[in-house]
Amino acid sequence: MKYFTFGYRMPRFFSAPLFGDRQRFGLTVKEGDACWEEWSKRYLDFYYNTQKQSVGEIVNNAGYKVLSQIDLAGKNVLEIGPGDIPHLKFWKGSPGHYTIADTKQRMLDRSGLKLKETGVLYTPILMDEASATALPFNDEEYDIIISFYAFEHILPFSEYLNNLLKCLKKGGKLVGGIPCEGGFAWGLGRLFTSRRWLKRNTEINPDKIICWEHPNYAETILKELDNAMNQRYINYWPLTVPSIDMNLVVRFVYEKQ
Repeated sequence: MKYFTFGYRMPRFFSAPLFGDRQRFGLTVKEGDACWEEWSKRYLDFYYNTQKQSVGEIVNNAGYKVLSQIDLAGKNVLEIGPGDIPHLKFWKGSPGHYTIADTKQRMLDRSGLKLKETGVLYTPILMDEASATALPFNDEEYDIIISFYAFEHILPFSEYLNNLLKCLKKGGKLVGGIPCEGGFAWGLGRLFTSRRWLKRNTEINPDKIICWEHPNYAETILKELDNAMNQRYINYWPLTVPSIDMNLVVRFVYEKQ
């Protein structure tokens, strides 16, 4: 009951517009689906129009602030799915080396340019999109792993997390944030922001794409993290009360046992 979430447990009539119609569309992409093909082409438009401006940017930055809990100075750091390193302004110390990994070369190019401008030594790694849970890193290679707004996307998450922990040193830290997916406030917020954008600007069915883009609820992710690691810090934003339903972001620091 620690992370019990009411939002996605509402009757389907209420929950489907907020969290996708999972009963109808499932959690995995259907081969050749027209909505998914359009989404693949329009994703960056969506990202920069909804996540890098106004309310979306405020919400994302709220998660990034957890980096103030960690000293990166001299550390060997890994980030999977770095985007354009939007959290750089929240860094505490400069890493000794920074590895960025992504399934999209254009995103590696964007993040690499940002790291180069700040003088951070880095290595870009292009990952295989078809096997997102298979990670091309050495065992116990990194001091810190950073992950923001990624865990909600990956299936099966338990397999991915196990592989991720293999490349983290004993006593190493996992720091990041996730949206309060499945929570009432998050679903309601999406109803009036990203869902509205999709309806106005695309032919994409949001009930379908939400299921496939965010298959993992926050409740599930946090339970998996608690089972696999030692929780060192957790904070809910914006209300701080420990409720997925009442907040938009959960930020955390976990330590490998």
